[in-house]
Amino acid sequence: MKLRPRQQIGTIPWAPEVYGRSQLGNTLEYWRPQGACKILVFAGIHGEEPETTFALSRALRLLTELPQHCAVVLTANPDGLIRGTRGNARGVDLNRNFPTRDWRPDAVAHRSTMEDPQDVELSPGSEPGSEPETQALIRLIGELKPETVVALHAPLACIDDAKQGPLARWLAERTGLPLVKDVGYPTPGSFGTWGAEQGLGVVTYEFPLATTDQLVREHVPVLVELLHGAGL
Repeated sequence: MKLRPRQQIGTIPWAPEVYGRSQLGNTLEYWRPQGACKILVFAGIHGEEPETTFALSRALRLLTELPQHCAVVLTANPDGLIRGTRGNARGVDLNRNFPTRDWRPDAVAHRSTMEDPQDVELSPGSEPGSEPETQALIRLIGELKPETVVALHAPLACIDDAKQGPLARWLAERTGLPLVKDVGYPTPGSFGTWGAEQGLGVVTYEFPLATTDQLVREHVPVLVELLHGAGL
């Protein structure tokens, strides 16, 4: 496939559209595909996972034209990305804020590093779907009507799909990451659970713990192929 010359990949050559505003008023941006949306790829729902936004941006910048059938959201949580926090500006873990049947009001615990216990607490929100970032992403999916959503996360190093469908199998084969049906612990109010309840295909692509150079070598090419329609 033809890629942009390296001298030109410092910028994204296409203007995004705005699908909402964050808690702090930052724009929530996406790039619409040229044709019907079959896949939505989003990154950065956790602000402490900036490598997902970087890798997806790098893949988008390598393309010579907008994807035919893939929409792109570089960061679903710009406030968290700017502040370097996992949650949004109100301290809500957006990936526990979706209006699912299993949403719970209990504090959400996570690790500060892979070696630490899960003892850092965030809120799941005052109620299901309470946050503007969550609401906006739900509206965007309702507008685009993708068949599948690929959510980029780090650093669990796996491809997670409860149905283990063709796209998830392709990603696992292409990356060498294990294909799993869940991440091994409860995720009430997660995007994946919400998607499953809506009948939406959801694949979670968890990068390994890696440097940006490793991501460029090993995972950006996979994202480029994904945006070009591989695995459809």
